[in-house]
Amino acid sequence: MDHLQRAHAPISEAGWSAIEDEIRPRLTTYLAARKLVDFEGPSGWSHSATALGRVETVAGPGPALEARRRRVLPLVELRAAFSVDRRQLEDVDRGAPDPDLGGLEEAGRRLALGENSAIFHGYGAGGIAGITESTSHPPMTLPADAGHYPTSVAGAVDVLRQAGIGGPYGLAIAPDLFTDIVERTEHGGYLLFDHLRQILGGPLVWAPGLSGGIVLSLRGGDFVIDCGQDISVGYLDHDADTVRLYLEESFSFRVLEPDAAVTLTAPGKPKK
Repeated sequence: MDHLQRAHAPISEAGWSAIEDEIRPRLTTYLAARKLVDFEGPSGWSHSATALGRVETVAGPGPALEARRRRVLPLVELRAAFSVDRRQLEDVDRGAPDPDLGGLEEAGRRLALGENSAIFHGYGAGGIAGITESTSHPPMTLPADAGHYPTSVAGAVDVLRQAGIGGPYGLAIAPDLFTDIVERTEHGGYLLFDHLRQILGGPLVWAPGLSGGIVLSLRGGDFVIDCGQDISVGYLDHDADTVRLYLEESFSFRVLEPDAAVTLTAPGKPKK
């Protein structure tokens, strides 16, 4: 039986298509961390843990026996529920191109921000150590004036190069700071956004769920999402007026090379 229970929902194929067509581009926008780290999977809902390739010694089950237990990182399941008005779904079946799908967008935003936050800043309850708490380099503070961001970003890139971490590099940046960047031109009318991309050799990524910024290597093999079930829509229940659905995913995250990222602390905030 499909654990998403979609066959039991009073939703037609056209309705499911409308829901998925509505959420897919929004998730593409919100899921910032995936644009910068490696993504392995999806391996399916039954995939429960990431093998770490390490063991820990435990007491043997009998005399003169050595024992080691394999270490694994359990996957975390995230779920965001929402409701859809059945009249909107009926309108889809009539051919309406613009249904109001209730809290679908907000549920997608919540789920994506949860994933981003876990990857960037960690999620202790889920056993995930994020990039900012795993990096081996001290944080750098961004200046209050966005016009001076290139100095900080160039400094972070230099730290990575000095550590032997090759590029290209990317910059994940909090939404308010991203806005400051795209609105700014430098002397001569040159866009600050383009200047930063030249320094990095890679993208600037609008990253909801991130505080400040992170400069990290995009060479691969340093940061890995292990996905069990990718974000999917499931069915909870319904009544005469409303269908209750949810978005759900399962994943773990590992920092394999702590030298491969530098945290940029937001202006005016003390370094941790």
